[in-house]
Amino acid sequence: MTRGATLAGRKRPGEALVYGFLLFAAGVSVLTTVGIVVTLGKESFPFFLEVSPWEFLTSGRWQPQIGDFGILPLFTATVLTSLVAMAIAIPAGLASAIYLSEYASAGVRNVLKPALEVLAGVPSVVYGFFALQTVTPALRWVFGIERVDVYNTLSAGLVMGVLILPLISSMCEDALSAVPNSLREGAYALGATKIEVSLKVVMPTAFSGLAAAFIVGLSRAVGETMIVALAAGSGPALTLNPFRAAETMTGHIVRISGGDLSYDSIDYNSLFAIGLVLFAITLTLNVVSNRLVRKYREVY
Repeated sequence: MTRGATLAGRKRPGEALVYGFLLFAAGVSVLTTVGIVVTLGKESFPFFLEVSPWEFLTSGRWQPQIGDFGILPLFTATVLTSLVAMAIAIPAGLASAIYLSEYASAGVRNVLKPALEVLAGVPSVVYGFFALQTVTPALRWVFGIERVDVYNTLSAGLVMGVLILPLISSMCEDALSAVPNSLREGAYALGATKIEVSLKVVMPTAFSGLAAAFIVGLSRAVGETMIVALAAGSGPALTLNPFRAAETMTGHIVRISGGDLSYDSIDYNSLFAIGLVLFAITLTLNVVSNRLVRKYREVY
């Protein structure tokens, strides 16, 4: 064995300390996830002893007072607000990312990117009051007071789109900036214009990163709480009308958990069943994101 090989296989004291810390941090992350799953499963198990999973997932009525625990109204409202948010955040975030990555100068980028990311630092409760006090009155003025409820999913979804816009924009800009300049220069050499290079070369190459950004943004929208709790409504309603009030899963958890619920009751355990559904949705989105990244990742 050579001296170089011996030194390469031997860890210095500082390196061993860093390695141990990183291993500990990774272990804490895994154990935290396991703890969340165990807690949700343990607390929701008594609920599913009284309510069948099929009824819970397929029934269209959520009225705990009379024993109806169908999650469809809460799930539909969650999907509706999330889709509205993504309809705002994806085009705006992608367009801003393309501008920052392909068109903006270094000075402009250094100003605009931090300014855009300031939006991510605004507390979500502030966004909730903004939706309720500013966006909803504007919608009622445009579409009519009789058509738009004071609490509605459209207002909550629009403001959620603004909330997740910095996240999607930043991740997309990182993905676009990671594309090698040699691909851009090759396209320019063939006579491509700036917009053609951006849309036909850079974006397809960065597809895996863009897809991951969109899915992470969707996960953020699904898990958002304060905006929907303040602006979407406080009554479960099975509706696809964005002008009507409807309660999301996270909004219901906030409203009910703050009330006088007796511990270990079916109402109390239903909150953990809803949390289990939210966790399953987020986990599914993360798995899809990882598979997309692995499938379409470009290596240079």
